[in-house]
Amino acid sequence: MSKEVLLRVKDLRVRLKATGALLFEGVDLELHAEQRLTLIGESGSGKSIFAQAIIGILPDALQTSGCVEIAGHRTDGQRSRTQPLWGNTVVMLPQEPWSTLNPLMRILPQVAESAHYVARATWPKARAAALAGLKQLGVDHAAHQYLHQISGGMAQRVGVVAAGLGGARLLLADEPTKGLDDDSREQVAQLLAASQGRGQALLTITHDLDLARQLGGTLMVVQRGNVVEMGDAEQVLSNPQHEYTRALVAAMPAKWAPLVQPLKPNGAAVIQGRGLSKRYAARRLFDDVDISIAPGEVVSVSGHSGCGKTTLGNILLGVKSADRGEVVRSPVPRWKFGKLYQDPLAAFPPQRRLRNALDDLVRLHRLDGSRIGPLMQELSLRPELLDRLPSEVSGGELQRISLMRLLLLEPAFIFADEPTSRLDLITQQDTMRLICRATQQHECAVLLVSHDPWLARASSHRQIMLARH
Repeated sequence: MSKEVLLRVKDLRVRLKATGALLFEGVDLELHAEQRLTLIGESGSGKSIFAQAIIGILPDALQTSGCVEIAGHRTDGQRSRTQPLWGNTVVMLPQEPWSTLNPLMRILPQVAESAHYVARATWPKARAAALAGLKQLGVDHAAHQYLHQISGGMAQRVGVVAAGLGGARLLLADEPTKGLDDDSREQVAQLLAASQGRGQALLTITHDLDLARQLGGTLMVVQRGNVVEMGDAEQVLSNPQHEYTRALVAAMPAKWAPLVQPLKPNGAAVIQGRGLSKRYAARRLFDDVDISIAPGEVVSVSGHSGCGKTTLGNILLGVKSADRGEVVRSPVPRWKFGKLYQDPLAAFPPQRRLRNALDDLVRLHRLDGSRIGPLMQELSLRPELLDRLPSEVSGGELQRISLMRLLLLEPAFIFADEPTSRLDLITQQDTMRLICRATQQHECAVLLVSHDPWLARASSHRQIMLARH
């Protein structure tokens, strides 16, 4: 017996209002109850735009045409028609969960709101369901903390729990496992998959081919706004037919050759941490960590989500303080010590176009603005992206623009916090190759945080593991 159609799309297209440029070509599909559809493809190819068009939250600069129907309701991607369905019929887990979580509320009560206001559970039952969900994903210890007190990976898991408690018929999950270690990714995949047994349909956007294989169902491969291949997930990944899909599979980090050159002795360290320790309340992150990074060296730090990797990098930068220990930095201007943020939206003024933000940086530090074009080209970024607001480009594009902005400064030290988590596998490899090359050319020191052990191994001279306490 055929299951209910929870998503029907016919000839859905997305264009720029100003120019009429087509960002996503027409696509037809149906997604039934208990079915899964996963989108993979290059960064900036339109995957997130496709999901935003379905749920009715496209930026004002974009417009849709074609038919969208959610659980029998004709919405055509219009916010006014889709918004009444938010929560109990369709819900979206965004790429940046911090942008939808409330920084003024503790974690447990705001997660419980999904069960209370959407699923109509009593407050005691809603709180119990929220705590059980947090425990299932290993973040119940954060129940009484605020958003700024937890890591990006922990916030990601909190977002997954909150999105699932409302019992929506259709769940759109945009990069639900980015920035997560293997164990956490496995837990999220199991939680997402379990919902289909309760009649939910799942549409997932990811760069994680292992997650795509684990979720199964139908796989859709997108390149430059076009669907280039579609079929059973296992078949597509095991025997890809399109050359782009084959290139994606071949670019998995486990297959990368080393991207760093042997390190040459080069004098004093750029940055040193001695006996660094940090706690949050009663929770110990790390104790007595010693770290030293030389000019031209890439050191990677890994460990479970929430073990303190980002905190360690922030202490080295000087934006957080250690409970014990000291940091010694080379005597260069402080703006030569920079960070690539895990969530790039947090690094840009939201109401200022990217070109204007870059011009401000060039004027402030008297930089060579002519380097912007070549760096954009190296990072496969289209020049017209700079005329948009940060919210009007994809997460992967914004992450590469963040990297370009940082390289303009010719930094002495880069804290790269999951710098490729929003990028497709091909662009990940190109981006890490550029970071490693720039590190060598400018004798810059890099601390790299990555949950992918293969990427870390190929992209660093040394690896440090932080233990879970």
